[in-house]
Amino acid sequence: MPKDFFGGISSVFKDKDMVQIDYVVDEDRIIGRDEELESLAQSLYPATNGSKPSNCLVYGKPGTGKSLSVKFITQKLKEKAGENGYSVGIAYVDCSQSSSETDAVIRIAKQLNDPDLSDVHIPDTGLSTGQFYQRAWKAMDAIHDISLIILDEIDKHHAYDDLLMTLSRAGEANKLTDSSLGVIGISNKPRFTDKLNERTVSSLGERRHVFPPYTANELKKILEARKDAFYDGVLEEGITARVAALSAREYGDARKAMDIFRYAGEIANENQSETVKDEFIDEAFERAERDEILEVISTLPHHSTLVIQSVAALAADRDTEKNPITTTEAYNLYQRKCSIEEASPLSERRVRDLLEEAEFLEIITRNTKAAGKAKGSRTIITLVDDPEKTLEACKLVEPND
Repeated sequence: MPKDFFGGISSVFKDKDMVQIDYVVDEDRIIGRDEELESLAQSLYPATNGSKPSNCLVYGKPGTGKSLSVKFITQKLKEKAGENGYSVGIAYVDCSQSSSETDAVIRIAKQLNDPDLSDVHIPDTGLSTGQFYQRAWKAMDAIHDISLIILDEIDKHHAYDDLLMTLSRAGEANKLTDSSLGVIGISNKPRFTDKLNERTVSSLGERRHVFPPYTANELKKILEARKDAFYDGVLEEGITARVAALSAREYGDARKAMDIFRYAGEIANENQSETVKDEFIDEAFERAERDEILEVISTLPHHSTLVIQSVAALAADRDTEKNPITTTEAYNLYQRKCSIEEASPLSERRVRDLLEEAEFLEIITRNTKAAGKAKGSRTIITLVDDPEKTLEACKLVEPND
C-alpha cells in the first residue's frame, strides 16, 4: 500500500500568506502609515482625473512599509480613476530580480499590454531594448489613459539611470501621444539620488516620500493584525510583543518581524508542536537574520560570493578591532578558494570592484587608513553582519554566473 506522506502532517497556520511581507492587506491592517499614504495620494491624485501624476521616489530602511503602501495606494487610485471613467495600468518591477534594462522593459510592457485590447505583441526575446520600449509605448497609448510604473529597490538595478531617464522623459520626448506615465521608485537608500545623473534627476522632477522606522508598539499592532494567519489558540501569550521588541531593536523592521513570526510557526510545525512557543522565537530570529543575508547574496555572481565568503572567513577567525582585514588579505584568500574550486580567479582590480559593489549593498564597509610612516595607506574591510551567519548564507547559495 503506498505511503501517504502528507496524511499525518498538521500545521499551526490557517492562512500562511498573511505573514508574507508582500501580502497586500486591507486598509485597516496597514499600521502607522496614514501620513505616508496621504502624502502619496497627493502626489498621484491627478491620475484619478486622467492627468499625469507626479513622479515619486519613496525612501526608507528595509521593512518600513514602502512597497506595501505603494501597492495599496496605486490600487486605490486605479479604482478611483475607473469610477471617473479613466483607465490606469500598473506595472511592478522588483529591480533586485531584474538583470538588465531590457529585462525590466519587457516586464513593464507585458504587464501594461493586453492582446485583447491592442495589436501589440511582446515577445520574450528577439528585439532590441529600443524596440521593446516602442512596443511598451504603443501598448500604453492603446489601452491606458495613465500608466504607473513601480520600480521597487531601484537602487539595485544595474541600469537605474538609463531606466529612470527613458521612462520619465516618455511624454517630453513624444514617445506617448494618447496617454501619460508616472514613475514610482522605491529605495532603501536615502541618498540614492546622489548617484543619479543630473539629467535624470532633472527629468524625474520627483516628489520624495520618506518612511520612518516602525516603533515597537506599531510592530506589535502589525503582528496583531496578522494573527489570523494562525489558527485560534496556537500562539502563546506574549509572542507578538516579544517578536515586536526584537524587531524594533533591529531598526523598526516590519519585514524582520514578519519573518520571525512566520519562522516561529514553521519551527512549531517542524517540532510537531500544537502551539507557537516563546522558546521558538530565538531560533526564528537566527533564521531570519541568516535569510536576510542570503536574500542579498543570492542575487550576486559566484565570484562575488567567494569574495564575501573570504572576508567573512577572515572576520570569523580574528578580533577585527585589533587585527583588521585588508583588501590584500581578502584577495589572497579568495585566490585560494578559487584554486580549491579549480576556478580561474579574477584580477585584484576586478575584486576591488566586487568589494565596492558589496559595500553599496551594505554587506561590508571600507575605510582607508594610514599604514604608517612612509608606508602610504591601506583599505580596511569590515563585515556588516555576523561572520558565522554570513558564511552559512554563502554556503546555501547556488553558483549564479
